[in-house]
Amino acid sequence: MSGRTVYLNGMLLPQEEATVSILDRGFMLGDGVYELIPVFHRKPFRLDEHLRRMQHSLDGIRLANPMQDSAWRQVITQVVELHESDNQSVYLQVTRGAAPRDHAFPRDTSPTVLVMSNPLSYPDPAQIEKGICAISSPDLRWGRCDLKTIGLLPNVLARQKAVEAGCVECILFRDGILTEGAASNIFVVRNGVLLAPVKDHRMLPGITYDLVLELARANDIRTEVRDIAEGEVRSADEVWLTSSSREVQAIVELDGLPVGTGAPGALYRRMYALYQNFKQTLTGLS
Repeated sequence: MSGRTVYLNGMLLPQEEATVSILDRGFMLGDGVYELIPVFHRKPFRLDEHLRRMQHSLDGIRLANPMQDSAWRQVITQVVELHESDNQSVYLQVTRGAAPRDHAFPRDTSPTVLVMSNPLSYPDPAQIEKGICAISSPDLRWGRCDLKTIGLLPNVLARQKAVEAGCVECILFRDGILTEGAASNIFVVRNGVLLAPVKDHRMLPGITYDLVLELARANDIRTEVRDIAEGEVRSADEVWLTSSSREVQAIVELDGLPVGTGAPGALYRRMYALYQNFKQTLTGLS
C-alpha cells in the first residue's frame, strides 16, 4: 500500500479513505480514549505500559476494551510495518461508536477503533542543550485527569497560550499545587532531591514519568513523590518536563523568570543520559 495506511474498525485502508460517522460519539461528545506510543527501530517503546494505561482509561469511562492485548499488538505491528520509517509515533483511539446524539450511553453500539502512524518527531537538539521556556496557568480541567480521554480542549487552550508566548509548555497549578503540563508531566529538583507530583486523579500517569522515577531510584538519585507547592516550583533549582514524544527536557525559564541558573542543571543532564542509555539498550537505537 502506498501513502499512509490506517487501521479502522478491522480494516487496513489508505488514510484519505478512512472515515467515521458524523454521529460518532468521539466527534459529537469527546466520548473516547487514546494512546500515543513511540516506536524505535520498529519496536514499540514500553508497549505493555501503554496498553495498561489505555485499559485504565477505558475502565474509567466504562467502555469495554474492543480487543485483547495480543490483538492490539498484532494490529500495531501491522501498521508499523506498512510504513517506511523505522521510528514512528503510533496513535490509538477508541470511542463509544456511532449512535443518535444523547448524553446517556447507547445500547448495542460497536466502538470505533483507530490505529495510525506518523514519523516520530525528535526533540530539537538545541532545546536539549539550552533548555526551554514555559508559562503557567490555573488548572481548570475536569477532575479525572488520570484518564487519557480525547476531550482535550482545556489542554489545547493552555498549550496554545504557551505557543503564543513563544514557549514550549504551560505548567498547571490547582489550588496552589503543581499538577502537570498541558501535554507533559513535570518534575522539580530542590537541594539535590527529585520531586514528583503524586500520581492520582489530578494528573495523567505518564509512561515517561514512571521511567524517570525508575531510573532515578536505580541510580541512587534521591526522590520524593508528594504534593509540590507552587512556590517550590518557582524557586526550584531545576524543572523538567517529560512525555513520550519530548522524552526529558529542562525548563530553564518560567513566566519570564529563570529557573535556577537559567540553564539545564547537572541532575537533568545526568537523567537525560540515563534515559538515552536505557532507550538504546532496550531498542538498539543510538
